[in-house]
Amino acid sequence: MEYTPFIILLILLLNSYSTHSQKAPIAPTQPPSSSPTPSSPSTLDPKQVRALQSLDFPTKKDPCSNLPKAIRCDNSKPFRNVISLHLINCSDGVSLSSTALKSLSTLRDLQFINCPVSLVSFPSELVSNLKSFTSINSMKKLNGVWLSHLENVTDLIVTDVPIKASGPVIITAHLKKANKIVMSHTNLTGELPGKSWSTNISHIDLSNNLLKGDIPTSFTDLENLVSLDLSSNKLTGELPTSIGDLIELKNLSLSSNSFSGPIPKSLDSIPSLAFLDLSSNQFNGSIPKFLGEMKSLKYLNLEKNNFQGVMPFSASFIKKLEVFKIGDNINLCYNHTTISSKIKLGIAKCDKNGFPITPAPKSDAEDEEDEDDSSSEDSTSPKSGGSHGPNKVVLGVAIALSSIVFLIIFLICLSKKCT
Repeated sequence: MEYTPFIILLILLLNSYSTHSQKAPIAPTQPPSSSPTPSSPSTLDPKQVRALQSLDFPTKKDPCSNLPKAIRCDNSKPFRNVISLHLINCSDGVSLSSTALKSLSTLRDLQFINCPVSLVSFPSELVSNLKSFTSINSMKKLNGVWLSHLENVTDLIVTDVPIKASGPVIITAHLKKANKIVMSHTNLTGELPGKSWSTNISHIDLSNNLLKGDIPTSFTDLENLVSLDLSSNKLTGELPTSIGDLIELKNLSLSSNSFSGPIPKSLDSIPSLAFLDLSSNQFNGSIPKFLGEMKSLKYLNLEKNNFQGVMPFSASFIKKLEVFKIGDNINLCYNHTTISSKIKLGIAKCDKNGFPITPAPKSDAEDEEDEDDSSSEDSTSPKSGGSHGPNKVVLGVAIALSSIVFLIIFLICLSKKCT
């Protein structure tokens, strides 16, 4: 037929349409929902979530994503575990419970800051895992026996909390893994421990307590010690001559005690010593020259002692220090030919024999100052011009009155002669 090609083309088009129509229909695109997507469930162990809630810790969001980093978690699956917890500025209603602490036994770092909760026994699982414990103005009725149970901690920090203990040794003898021990403002009594410290100890701070006695010689066996602060106690005696064995020491503070004797020569064996505070003690003798040759020294405080003789430090040494205090040593003086009097040292100048020059009597100096002050006031004070004016007027009036009186008497005498 004449239209056969057209019919064939039409049949092919119909077959093509039929084939496409048999395919699965495409689902229409759904418009985006206006309702908020529900928050993802916490990745934290549910038991630990409940424990945190009992401590009044916010748990509406995932605690492990806490931005202030008051809490840190590990990456365990299916649930993460809390490994660090800082309880700061607790409300009065917060209390510790053994159940909550048992659920948080994965903790390796636990801090209480301004959180006066009552003391409770820590579960053995928590004690075993805990590596760092801090209590700052927190915890009620803290005692040495309780702290001695934290045998695995490497960092122990307790400040502004009274500790009931007969001495630090009750605590330090059990902390065999400690690197850092801070017990400051805790009313600790007793004497300094000698051999009971961890061999790894690097930082000791027992400042602002009631410790007495001297520093045991065995104390200088702590070869890893970097910082030692025993300030503001009741310690006495001389420093061990072996203190130079602490070759890693960078900070040494012994201020506000009753130490006496000279500064040990062995201190010059400590190359990295940067901070030295021996103030407010009873150290005596001459100040050793080697202190001025210690290249790492940045802070030197020797004030309020009984040192004597000529201060051995140069102006260039004093200038390089960040802090230098040497005043209130009445028998100590400085060479005024090498150090300018403009440098305020708080000690007297030396005479030619190396003794402090006695200052001039105070009354003479005050008289000279008073004269200088009065002359300067006369020339600069706005009232000085008026101060001389009244004096001249009075003087003139007195002279005039005297002249009048003299004239009257003369006239009276003259009139008597005439009569």
